[in-house]
Amino acid sequence: MKLLKLLATTTAIAALLASPAFAQTRIALVVKSLGNGFFDAANKGAQEAAAELGDVEVIYTGPTAATAEAQIEVVNALIAQQVDAIAISANDPDALVPVLQRAMERGIKVLSWDSGVAPEGRQLHLNPSDTNLIGETIIKLAADHLPEGGDVAILSAASTATNQNAWIEAAKKAIPQKFPNINLVAVVYGDDDSVKSTEEARGLIAAYPDLDAIIAPTTVGVVAAAQVVTDQNLIGKINVTGLALPSEFKQFIDNGASEGVALWNPIDLGYSAVMLANDLIGGAEPAPGVTLSLGRMGHVTLDETNSGPMAVPFTFDKSNIAEFATYF
Repeated sequence: MKLLKLLATTTAIAALLASPAFAQTRIALVVKSLGNGFFDAANKGAQEAAAELGDVEVIYTGPTAATAEAQIEVVNALIAQQVDAIAISANDPDALVPVLQRAMERGIKVLSWDSGVAPEGRQLHLNPSDTNLIGETIIKLAADHLPEGGDVAILSAASTATNQNAWIEAAKKAIPQKFPNINLVAVVYGDDDSVKSTEEARGLIAAYPDLDAIIAPTTVGVVAAAQVVTDQNLIGKINVTGLALPSEFKQFIDNGASEGVALWNPIDLGYSAVMLANDLIGGAEPAPGVTLSLGRMGHVTLDETNSGPMAVPFTFDKSNIAEFATYF
């Protein structure tokens, strides 16, 4: 009798532990590279979303080098761990497709955010903002301080970065339409590496002695360019602008190397990515026109590629950067 009671109790406990009340959803937030302040801030938002949802674990991970090959290794490890969802900011839109397709075949929900994956490699993509508006914004940040026009150059991240390339194309289209006095003299790539970005910034300054502004739509590149302008005593001659983390860039607003930069809040972006991953795990079916919840960020409506924007960029300058630098 005692044995039967023991077996019954053991069975009941096993069933209880296996019930949904004790099951924890695991969402992997995969970033381009670890040690990047932007993605560290995104992780803060992701953890906030997990706490709000309850019973959700966010696995913050990524490679040490911002390459597709390194991200593929990370994704393979997550497939082996049988996570419930992968939310990835991709280093390459196409190279990651096969491994992410394998993840989906194993029942793992897949979405990209920030930097996208080709549609066949994910279920949906969350853009940080509207591509055309970002492209226009990064040119406007320079043009606002060049009333008579001038020469500008773009220092991007990797040449394969989906988001960077889309923003640059939008910027090129915006110039003749809205900023006809702005002359884009070059686009170079620093691969989101501080050393290479520094070298590329120096190269631009040497190659274009009449350069008025360097636009870097990358948090690594914009800091590197501003440091070069500072070191070469070019403050007041070359304005560095683009997309930047306030905490990393405040010193260059303060010293005059930059008149202002813009960015969406990466905390909100990580938060929204986890909310969307949870939507997918809960059974949401992405399709053009479908509206999904972003929690406190509202909602996003998917376009014909199952992509949608989170919010518009926000400008940081001397009037507000001190406040925002305390956040991220």
